[in-house]
Amino acid sequence: MDSSTTAYCRRLEQALGGAEKLADVTGCCAQERLTGNQIAKIFHTMPEEYARTERISLVSSFAASLFLGDYAAIDYSDGSGMNLLDIWTRSWSPDCLQACAPGLEERIGLPVASYSALGAVSSYMVDRYGFSADCKVIAFTGDNPASLAGLRLDRGELVLSLGTSDTVFTWLDHPRPNADGVNVWVNPLDVDAFLGLLVWKNGSLAREKVRNACSGGSWDTFISQLQSTPPGNGGNMGFYFYEREITPSIVGVHRFDSQDEPVSSFSAETEVRALVEGQMLARAAHTTNLGGVLGAQTKVLATGGASVNPALLQVVADVFNAPVYTIDEPNSACLGSTYRAKHGECSAASLLSVGLHVLRSKILEQTHYEPTRNLVVFIGWLGGASTAFRAVVSSAVTEKCLAARPSADAHKVYSRMLERYTRVERLLLTSGSK
Repeated sequence: MDSSTTAYCRRLEQALGGAEKLADVTGCCAQERLTGNQIAKIFHTMPEEYARTERISLVSSFAASLFLGDYAAIDYSDGSGMNLLDIWTRSWSPDCLQACAPGLEERIGLPVASYSALGAVSSYMVDRYGFSADCKVIAFTGDNPASLAGLRLDRGELVLSLGTSDTVFTWLDHPRPNADGVNVWVNPLDVDAFLGLLVWKNGSLAREKVRNACSGGSWDTFISQLQSTPPGNGGNMGFYFYEREITPSIVGVHRFDSQDEPVSSFSAETEVRALVEGQMLARAAHTTNLGGVLGAQTKVLATGGASVNPALLQVVADVFNAPVYTIDEPNSACLGSTYRAKHGECSAASLLSVGLHVLRSKILEQTHYEPTRNLVVFIGWLGGASTAFRAVVSSAVTEKCLAARPSADAHKVYSRMLERYTRVERLLLTSGSK
């Protein structure tokens, strides 16, 4: 993943008064992959191209534009992952915009609630592909917010998305943003709630590297090797950060024996389990930063490509000491997009959101964004009223399926390992690995 924007991250944090201050506003500290810092890089390294740029879209809003036949607004939830949105007012932060690039607000447009109707499909879509002229385009969002919808997340549940990057996210009513890798986004299903996320760059890409090196490129062999070794891996533990990680900020592969002494290599079977256990221990160790503590009622909902691997899910259950569920449709983001479309159509706000969005735009165009800031926030609040998402999807037939139950014996092993993992991680952070 691109990590070329570190200098722009530090500049943004400095402009806001530090990493914690930035997190207080945007829900997270500056991160290289986030859009605001990528835009800053373009502005400084390709100023002529930036000057010629009329519109900047996220992948989600660009895809919506293809159906709308016009520029589509960025939704609050995906827009939260830009280091630009004030997550409390649901509007772009003037300080963040100014720190990244001049003239940025008019290039990204006004954000909208994630269930807003942006308008009808374009006449091209009607003529070329047979869409109904009455078909509405609901604001598109990102994969993690869409997965939250697809999994019909309840309070007290954690989602573990096992993809190119691994992500843990959960529903938050009272978030505590901080600079320790936590991301707080506006909730796509309830404009007054939030989505707490932790992201690890080294997800499936790391699993694939170890599979190719130790399992001959075969997932079946990888699973057999994992199952052939006991929980705890004989005390052997590994940190596999092929790219500099976000949480924690460490790079490199680091292996330790049962005495916490560094070792240069493991056997193939030990390497496979060290990778899987190390990843899941990291996910559990940092989950408390989301503002909730794992408890007796916790459920883990697994999604993403690796969620079809039962041996891996058993490690998840044992480490988190919680049952793991999946849904019949492993691509929860796609399923969530269909739920969100119905939610948007059913929301009373959808009938008003287009007119409100246009009205907001006209007001802001004439006032250069500043004098009517409070009025804009109020109008955005009016456009945020919606039909309850749970009521909309109450008849959904896709059930959460129990995939793995925690083993009490295995969890005892992992409880001790979790303490070790946290201690060794701190040592790596204070060493040259950082």
